[in-house]
Amino acid sequence: MAKEKRSIDDLTMWDDAKQMIRKAEKDGVETVWDRLEQQTPHCPFCEQGLTCQKCVMGPCRISEKKPRGVCGADADLTVARNFGRFVAAGAASHSDHGRDLVETLLAIGQGKTTDYTVRDEEKLRRIAGEIGLDVAGKDTKTLAKEVAESMTQDFGFATKSLGFMSRVPAKRRELWKKLGITPRGIDRDIVEMMHRTHMGVDSDPVSLCLHSARLCLGDGWGGSMIGTELSDVIFGTPTPTTGKVNLGVIQEDQVNILVHGHSPIVSEMVLAAVNDPDLLAAAKAAGATGINLAGLCCTGNELLMRQGVPMAGNHLMTELAIITGAVEMILVDYQCIMPSLVQVSSCYHTKFISTSDKAKFAGAEHVEFNHTNAKEQARKVVRMAIEGFKLRDKSRVDIPGEPVELMTGFSNEAILGALGGTPDPLIDAIKAGAVRGAVGIVGCNNPKQKHDYVHVNLAKELIKRDILVLVTGCATVAMGKAGLMMPGAASQAGDGLKAVCESLGIPPVLHVGSCVDNSRILHLCGVLANALGVDIADLPVAASAPEWYSEKAAAIGLYAVASGIYTHLGLPPNITGSEMVTGLALGGLNDVVGACFAVEPDPFKAADLIDARIKAKRKGLGLSE
Repeated sequence: MAKEKRSIDDLTMWDDAKQMIRKAEKDGVETVWDRLEQQTPHCPFCEQGLTCQKCVMGPCRISEKKPRGVCGADADLTVARNFGRFVAAGAASHSDHGRDLVETLLAIGQGKTTDYTVRDEEKLRRIAGEIGLDVAGKDTKTLAKEVAESMTQDFGFATKSLGFMSRVPAKRRELWKKLGITPRGIDRDIVEMMHRTHMGVDSDPVSLCLHSARLCLGDGWGGSMIGTELSDVIFGTPTPTTGKVNLGVIQEDQVNILVHGHSPIVSEMVLAAVNDPDLLAAAKAAGATGINLAGLCCTGNELLMRQGVPMAGNHLMTELAIITGAVEMILVDYQCIMPSLVQVSSCYHTKFISTSDKAKFAGAEHVEFNHTNAKEQARKVVRMAIEGFKLRDKSRVDIPGEPVELMTGFSNEAILGALGGTPDPLIDAIKAGAVRGAVGIVGCNNPKQKHDYVHVNLAKELIKRDILVLVTGCATVAMGKAGLMMPGAASQAGDGLKAVCESLGIPPVLHVGSCVDNSRILHLCGVLANALGVDIADLPVAASAPEWYSEKAAAIGLYAVASGIYTHLGLPPNITGSEMVTGLALGGLNDVVGACFAVEPDPFKAADLIDARIKAKRKGLGLSE
């Protein structure tokens, strides 16, 4: 029996997306939803984590009739091995992002670049002190070099502890020590997982799951945190500002350049170039009124947070942005960039340009950016976009919707600054019940779910219950389009949260950055726990990845849980073929690390689960409802 095709209304909740899906059909352009339909039904063995391709004695599929692979691995071991490699790839991705920032800071300190500088010297000095360096009498370049060299050691194999472990509450550090999951070196623990999951090495599923937690902690309190903090040092620590979001930010009369990926190293240079008077004059000579830079996904989040640059869309909007027919160039760095964007671009006049040697795309043009040529290369690609404007077919242009305004820039420094420099006012509001707790809603879209539906409805339910929401990554676009990221949205919150937001002039949903900036949420939880003298697991907080899809998201979820933060997922990871691993994830970890996962696709039921956790934690702290 032929399966029924989902209607456009079932694919997304947004009018701008629906209009572009219809235009894609008219233009004969394939989208992510078309390919999902072609790929379903999915292999049940793969969905459950019961396939193994780690040697050529196989590949093997584990089932009731065939309960062991050729090597003898059962369902529990197969699932644990697969999940270990899954999160290792996720942790490697975020941590490699952090490494790029370390290399950039080192180049600044060594005087090897003039394209990049330290914009937040005060934060550089503060971080240097946190990781144990002597800052007295040292100039900025010397300190940049020493911080970079110290953080380079965090990636290695000889370090005893990560630099930012000083931020972890003492009770949590003791628990990790007892369990043997204290992160050692970022690369060391990722490499060790690849070794452990080779045939004939670690064959204890529990041991593999514990090491999965260890390597993810190295990402959260190491690689990701380094990426966040050094981005602030080099490009500036975000402060509250406003921006705009949705496909309506694309301008019909301007040269449109969309930056996509995760790293600000390229996009900040392009931002400088699009404001260059000579290039603006060239754009006008080509018939445009100016040059419009807009963001997609986490590169967009980075520019939005620091510079107020508008966001065109999140993961499932990336193809649709090109389908407007008004995009001259999509410029990418790495991560979450669908290879299909090259093909979609070729259906229009859009140039697709890759910039990182670790992220090349077949059929695309590659323009390498590095420490010594970034400004020059940025000007080059902007000139290319201007030339592309002349090739635009105006009859194929359709830009849907009007931009929606949002408030952004809530770094931890900005949040604490709004509270007078200490967490005490927030703690007082939590104790009083005006803010019953806080939840981080983070990242990703998945075409298996209705686009942004779970994000938006979960956030609305939580703020109604006086629960503050912190948001990162692709979820940011959802909350912005829903109008939840402006101070006026406080009217949708419960009376307590509404009063707090109105007194501070902030929204009930705070934008704290890109996916790598989930480390800001970790750090803030550590600050609150230290101020109260408790463990992170004792706090009335939770996390949620309602529409996740990637290896990075799984790593984020596990470092949140291993840090003591109850974490909701809208979809299960590929572990359901093992009762032991699934049981550990959904409950057993509570007895080990004080938190676990919950899987619930319905946003209203998910809100109930999170609410129950926050109630329990408030009760544990002796706080009334």
